[in-house]
Amino acid sequence: MRRATPAAPAATPDVAAEAKLQKDSLGRRLRRGSAKNVMVMSVAAGLVGTLAIPAYAFAPGTDGIQFGATASTQLTKAAPQDVEVAEDVIAAPISEDGYDAVSGEEIRAAEEAQRAAEEAAAAEAARQAAAEQMTSYAAAASEYTPAAVYGSADPASVFAVAQQYLGVPYVYGGATPAGFDCSGLVQYVYAQFGISLPHSSSAQGAAGTQIPVSEAVPGDLVVMSGHIGFYAGNGMILHAPYEGTVVRTQPIWTSDYWIVRI
Repeated sequence: MRRATPAAPAATPDVAAEAKLQKDSLGRRLRRGSAKNVMVMSVAAGLVGTLAIPAYAFAPGTDGIQFGATASTQLTKAAPQDVEVAEDVIAAPISEDGYDAVSGEEIRAAEEAQRAAEEAAAAEAARQAAAEQMTSYAAAASEYTPAAVYGSADPASVFAVAQQYLGVPYVYGGATPAGFDCSGLVQYVYAQFGISLPHSSSAQGAAGTQIPVSEAVPGDLVVMSGHIGFYAGNGMILHAPYEGTVVRTQPIWTSDYWIVRI
């Protein structure tokens, strides 16, 4: 006959409450431990992935540009080199580019020089154009005027004829009423008196007799370096001045002149 096992005594309310608290505390510790484990595993996985990237990027056999090493990386991977120089080698001389600083003043001077050269070239081109234009007036004055149209070539008669050409335009090389330069005017006027003069201011000045300025009368020649005209009285000159003007009378502008009578 089996003896009946006595039943466990029923837990008192205080013991049951304490057991429940211990169970809840254990559950919380387990949950915190699981969360920490998950975090540690995530961080570890990230570190492993990060460390694996360079090895994957530089792995041999990867052809994509995203897997290639940069030029700087290749240089850092280059093996060290040793360079040996023979003792009899002479160091090559060092050369430097010869650049000189240019100041603003030098630049302005260069610009002014270039501008002056351009203006001189333009003036020369205009002179040549005028000279070419004068080919239609190139015939000698005697071909237009018969010799000895007028009588004696006294200064007053010469000056009267010269006054007929006031207002004729200046033309470089001109020696007809279509256009005169300074010596062309003198040549054309004297041709009408049967006197042939060269087309040159210096040669015309040497063709006559120099007289004192105080004795000059209208019709005598006013001669200066590179220019010539007719004396018009009272310190005036009748002449063909320069390009862009006409035959006119004006005061003599310099004291460096002399009087010649043909």
